[in-house]
Amino acid sequence: MDIERATDEELLAQARTTPRAFGEFYRRHVHAVQSFFRRRVRDVETAFDLTAETFAAALRSVPRYEPGPGPARAWLFGIARHVLSEALRRGQVQDRARQALAMQPLTLDARDVETLELLEDTPAVEAAEALPDEQRAAVLARHVAGESYAEIAERLACSESVVRKRVSRGLRTLRARLGESR
Repeated sequence: MDIERATDEELLAQARTTPRAFGEFYRRHVHAVQSFFRRRVRDVETAFDLTAETFAAALRSVPRYEPGPGPARAWLFGIARHVLSEALRRGQVQDRARQALAMQPLTLDARDVETLELLEDTPAVEAAEALPDEQRAAVLARHVAGESYAEIAERLACSESVVRKRVSRGLRTLRARLGESR
């Protein structure tokens, strides 16, 4: 299976035996999960901790994941909502899933902070979350992470022209949605 072209559901099924599959699932959704938490908590580090705990809990739950009527992304955000509600109830971010996986404590570097600060609660972020996965990934890579078309094409195993089309279509959709929301 070509991991970069697999559906989220296929990635989670494959993640039971192929760690790289979960890595791709993470890459596709990390910005959306960070944005979800950033809109709900006051500081960047807490959003980062909640994101890490969400993905650690998701990784631990992969063996029990069963595709349902909703997309895998909904399953992930169900975990995120649970992690957030537990953090709010306890008054602190738990790290049980990270500890169970023997993950090292996380640290933020300057680029992480810049990226999270860009993911503020704005209509553009909400509109971007609604884009198809391929377009959202291309737009975020190009306009948030600042990757070149060549870098994105290499990582996604497609041509630069495909990446340019995805970015163009994604931006066109964002402009239309933002125009409607004004």
